[in-house]
Amino acid sequence: MSEKMTGLSMDIASENLSKLRTVFPECFAEGKLDIDKLLSLCGEYITDDFEKYEFRWKGKSECLRLAQKRSTATLRPCPEESVNFDTTQNLYIEGDNLEVLKLLQKSYYRRVKMIYIDPPYNTGNDFVYEDDFADPLARYKEVTQQTTKSNPETMGRYHTNWLNMMYPRLRLAANLLQDDGIVFISIDDNEVANLRKICDEVFGEENFISQLIWEKKFAPQNDDKYITAVHDYIIVYAKKKDIWRPRLQQRTGEALEKFKNPDNDPRGVWTSGDLTSKTKAQGHSYAIISPSGKEFYPPEGRQWAPAYETYLRLKNENRLWFGEDGNNVPRQKQFLTEIQEGVVPTSILFHADSGHNQEAKKELISLLPGIGNSFETPKPVRLICRLLRLVNLEDDDIILDFFSGSATTAQAVMQNSINEKLNCHFIMIQIPELCESESEAYKAGYKNICEIGKERIRRVGKQILDADRGQTILNGDKPTVDVGFKVFKLDSSNLKVWDDSPIADDDVEELIDRLAGSIDGLKSSRAEIDMVYEIILKMGYPLTASVVSFTIGGITVYSVNDNDMLICLQSNVTVECIEAMETYNPQRIVLTERSFTDNSTLSNAHYLLENRGIKLEVI
Repeated sequence: MSEKMTGLSMDIASENLSKLRTVFPECFAEGKLDIDKLLSLCGEYITDDFEKYEFRWKGKSECLRLAQKRSTATLRPCPEESVNFDTTQNLYIEGDNLEVLKLLQKSYYRRVKMIYIDPPYNTGNDFVYEDDFADPLARYKEVTQQTTKSNPETMGRYHTNWLNMMYPRLRLAANLLQDDGIVFISIDDNEVANLRKICDEVFGEENFISQLIWEKKFAPQNDDKYITAVHDYIIVYAKKKDIWRPRLQQRTGEALEKFKNPDNDPRGVWTSGDLTSKTKAQGHSYAIISPSGKEFYPPEGRQWAPAYETYLRLKNENRLWFGEDGNNVPRQKQFLTEIQEGVVPTSILFHADSGHNQEAKKELISLLPGIGNSFETPKPVRLICRLLRLVNLEDDDIILDFFSGSATTAQAVMQNSINEKLNCHFIMIQIPELCESESEAYKAGYKNICEIGKERIRRVGKQILDADRGQTILNGDKPTVDVGFKVFKLDSSNLKVWDDSPIADDDVEELIDRLAGSIDGLKSSRAEIDMVYEIILKMGYPLTASVVSFTIGGITVYSVNDNDMLICLQSNVTVECIEAMETYNPQRIVLTERSFTDNSTLSNAHYLLENRGIKLEVI
């Protein structure tokens, strides 16, 4: 018969076991995974040596279970706070990123090209996400009613608290990266060592790309006790390093100055490269004769890079350079027209090219006057744009930031789309952390960080549309840059959950009320569109899928993704209505239990749609 949808997020552990069962069915007995057998099939054998290298801390196993614990929450749409809700492909989600990342697993599994996050640096004053292993959603609702907490070193679990916050979130985020995806994480000295260790475990140390250094300040601070930290780090990991390649960077004026043409070669400007390499078992150690007749041999410990036959070809093609007097050590010409268009990126990001903290503050204040120093260490747009340029982005790629803060990443994605003539999309996730009542942001009317982030995106979008280039940013048949965003807010499921709290033995009325309230599985306080988006999310469709409503015989039906799925949440749905829905050729039809007048109608609907190859799902 038809399947019934629950209000739970994707079962990650079950999905992983299912994949293992497909590849290694012999490792399962009575439904349980035999881990010893699995390891032996992979060439690993259990020994009595328990002194192996591993990174552990108090709470690690609990927060791993927390990452795999299914969420009972949902994301409710807020069109009134959005821009271009019906057409935009951008998302702004308010909520604890742990629960939101769980909810995105099915719809965005391996669909994200790039992740950038700027998590709390654990300086002792930053907000620390204190997760409740028993009821994360209840904990989230408590958090949104209070202000920033501190994590002082004196409390004894300084690093542990931070690790327990980061580890499950990175675990969930890793699932969303596509195979050629990349993650960038900003961090400072306090937790960089621990971050590298947990990223090695989550993404695999074989997928480590680099530890970038960003020059965040341009002057020392004389009030520093020891040494002024003028840099932060950006840790970079690929989903699969063997297939990820950085985008070559445009040569700067300084790099181009190296190309000259002192011998007026008709092939144009060139620079010279070393003609030697490290010695191999059978090295090339022949003599090279300069135009003046001087003999050159490779220095000790090295060899000529080209084989002798290749050397003769280079010589005949005038590709060797012995200096202007013809007596210098031979080098090989490298013509600008023949080498790759860009240069490999370097690990240092200087503020002249990537901005600094003061620039970031000025950007915020110019967009949102009055917020002052509400963000201590914001990131400049130029920094995120620089990271975006390291990635070989294509149209419709998704960039995720689940510590969105002031939404710098959203602005950078829009700006980069303009600069690169691309149409990429962002997903911003931010907990609605309250602004301090004495802060400039609060006095300016911003009650929480999400209000600041959303308003920033609105104003940046308006600036883009007001500019002349915003009207013709992409030529041909491509659309202009997407300056809209859909707002969703984390909340409990629209499906009723049975109240299993104790009832007094003689309280029959309470029992009857609970039973009566559970007959209809949908909460009466929620709008139909809330439930539509919960279905979209938990059926694996993106939150930006098109949603259009129409009527059939007076019954409202929602078409999702151009009729790929039809949803009807109303009662008294007749067989004739279902037959009419079937003519739209959907892949699946979703109805509620109350849609059917009796079991006979349900059975008829099931067999009718089964014969048409349409899946019926009931909530």
